[in-house]
Amino acid sequence: MQLQFFGATEHVTGSLYVIRAGDHTVLLECGLIQGGGPDEVHNSDPFPIPVDEIDAVVISHAHIDHSGRVPLLVKRGYSGPVYVQDATRALCEIMLPDSGYLNEKDAEWENKKRDRNGKPLIEPLYTRADAEACLLQFSGMKYDKAVEILPGLSLRFYDAGHILGSAIVELVYKHKGPVRTLVFSGDLGYRDAPVMNPPKRLRHADAVLLESTYGDRLHRPFDETIEELGELFQKARAGQGNILIPAFTVGRTQDLLYLMAEHFDEWQLRDWQIFLDSPMGVDATKTYAHYRHLYGAKLFGPDSSLPDLPNFHMSRSTEDSMAINEIRSGAIIIAGSGMCAGGRIHHHLKYNIGRPECHLVIVGFQAQGTLGRRLVDGADEVKLWGEDRKVRIQVHTIGGLSAHADQADLIDWYATFENRPPVYLVHGEPESQQALVAVMKEKLNAPISIAEYGQTIAI
Repeated sequence: MQLQFFGATEHVTGSLYVIRAGDHTVLLECGLIQGGGPDEVHNSDPFPIPVDEIDAVVISHAHIDHSGRVPLLVKRGYSGPVYVQDATRALCEIMLPDSGYLNEKDAEWENKKRDRNGKPLIEPLYTRADAEACLLQFSGMKYDKAVEILPGLSLRFYDAGHILGSAIVELVYKHKGPVRTLVFSGDLGYRDAPVMNPPKRLRHADAVLLESTYGDRLHRPFDETIEELGELFQKARAGQGNILIPAFTVGRTQDLLYLMAEHFDEWQLRDWQIFLDSPMGVDATKTYAHYRHLYGAKLFGPDSSLPDLPNFHMSRSTEDSMAINEIRSGAIIIAGSGMCAGGRIHHHLKYNIGRPECHLVIVGFQAQGTLGRRLVDGADEVKLWGEDRKVRIQVHTIGGLSAHADQADLIDWYATFENRPPVYLVHGEPESQQALVAVMKEKLNAPISIAEYGQTIAI
């Protein structure tokens, strides 16, 4: 059994790994590279192995940096199964067509410029129709149930606690020689996550593929996060501005809605109008309602698929979204994208970024090159809709709401493996990975290394 690394090596997006078990080849993850800049150009590159050699695809969860190239893979000829947890399949039915739509819009925008300059036109990476077509190949699985996906190779998903349907992936290969077990953490959830369950702990593996997004830091105590959010709402209320929250439509949005319902009186949220301005966020929240048996938090009212908030508004249409921008005070606006890389948050920034009485609340990881990262790093001016805009809005970073495990969580999760298997770090920037290597060697004497692009290991 062999594992080869091709994505999210010393980066946090574009996850993609190849597993060879005897004569069979499995693609583990098939994610888009995100964050803007020159790296995204590589999304259209050929896949690192011929598509006709791939026998199965396994996806840990629905986030686009893990699933977003599956439509392209199918467009280029892959006709086999794509194994996911049941709820992940439901979320991908929302997220992948949306990704295709955004690709179409990006190509349309680029082609307008190319047409004016006499340059050849381009095609979208894939379309909404491509994404809808690929979903026919998705095969949903339950947690904790092993399925033989290829001769001698069984797959089992465990709850990773990151978002709805997120999975730790266990692949067990039995063929002639010794049994070999590969465990991939996927994206692991934070121990104090408001909605999701804690990640499942496993005891045995022959190799572990471990995410390292926050391998260099500890999240603040969760009660401090709750207190800070309460103070922020009070400050904003006194200043009579709006609050903008760019949030990932799957995971972070539902965490926020749950916390707002739980602390509704304490945070005096009755004085605000709360908007979820995201068609995809609305659909994802309804999916959370459908699969509420997979987590413990009571996000929804009895017999309801709506968050338990009396002043909550769902905004689907463009007209509804535009109407929100007429509100000068008292609006809490949750909108995508989570890294301010596109979506409706750009419209709300256009109307509020120059207003010092307004607040931008960053509640998730901001990759290098994104607008969100520039705002967090203190940019005085940013470009929106082709125009330079002065940044006068107050920018806050709320770190305790991360959906990713921190350094202590990652160490504790790995520590339950009784045989101390070799561990390879992926899905992290070099600084976080180097810090995690040092601490895990010191505390656990772990045989740990940072995965390199193209590297092959034997399991």
